[in-house]
Amino acid sequence: MKLYAAPLQGFTEAPWRNLHQEVFGGIDAYYTPFVRMEKGEFRNKDVREIASENNTVSRLIPQLIASTPAELERLAGLFIEKGYKEADINMGCPFPLMTGKHKGSGILPYPAEVEALLKELVHYPELGFSVKMRLGWECADEWRPLLPLLNAAPLRRIVLHPRIGKQQYKGEVDLAAFTAFYEECAHPLVYNGDLLTVEDIRKVDEEFPRLEGVMLGRGLLANPALAWEYANGTVFSPDELHEKVKALHARLLQYYEAHLQGEAQLLSKMKPYWEYLLPDADRKIKKAIKKATTMDKYLTAVNQL
Repeated sequence: MKLYAAPLQGFTEAPWRNLHQEVFGGIDAYYTPFVRMEKGEFRNKDVREIASENNTVSRLIPQLIASTPAELERLAGLFIEKGYKEADINMGCPFPLMTGKHKGSGILPYPAEVEALLKELVHYPELGFSVKMRLGWECADEWRPLLPLLNAAPLRRIVLHPRIGKQQYKGEVDLAAFTAFYEECAHPLVYNGDLLTVEDIRKVDEEFPRLEGVMLGRGLLANPALAWEYANGTVFSPDELHEKVKALHARLLQYYEAHLQGEAQLLSKMKPYWEYLLPDADRKIKKAIKKATTMDKYLTAVNQL
């Protein structure tokens, strides 16, 4: 079972990835949040995110989001220029800003547009492509006309999150639909969605023994040791976990103190991690972290936790 780290915008950026591998490890490859075209140009932030000098993880797979072959051509060219041998195509993003432009899961109801993107892949033999997707945008069977197209495409793997885009992250995953996809998929398949514990990963592994692996997203943000614990067959004690989280937090804070300006920027960067991190921690203290308006108040609450 390969263990992949999911791309989550605003969270799994280069500093977090680098420090996660150093402090925790257990991940076979990290996926970057998607790189996109904006008004016909690359965003400087996205280019910095994938630059080799800003990444120290042992295996990094950049992700792109596109709705047309022309966009894909530009983005694939960027990845090749930066020395990458792998790339992922985002067909799963559930957020309306993207889906309304037929990007992410918003492209799934349009087989002709999906086919046009997939046909473009043969022009880049130096890149091994994967696709990260959902079951559909509005219906859980929108994948059905797409799977023959995906099976025929030169893909290294498919990562499937068994929700529809309109659900975002709400409601239950659809394991029946995932099973149907799994039985008909010709490519190595990776499961993604609601893997919060080592036991969750084991259950998926037992139920779908032909999986190439799993992708960990919110579960890895909540427990950064999750991949290491599964891979090593042991679980940290609460004290051991807290010490390692403390080390990760301290180094992430140190990085952003050096690269951001002012308390407001620093707080807006650090506080969102606690939406996921250590979900079973004291609620009152977590609330104090969320409401902190100064770094002193923030650090007092974090140290108390």
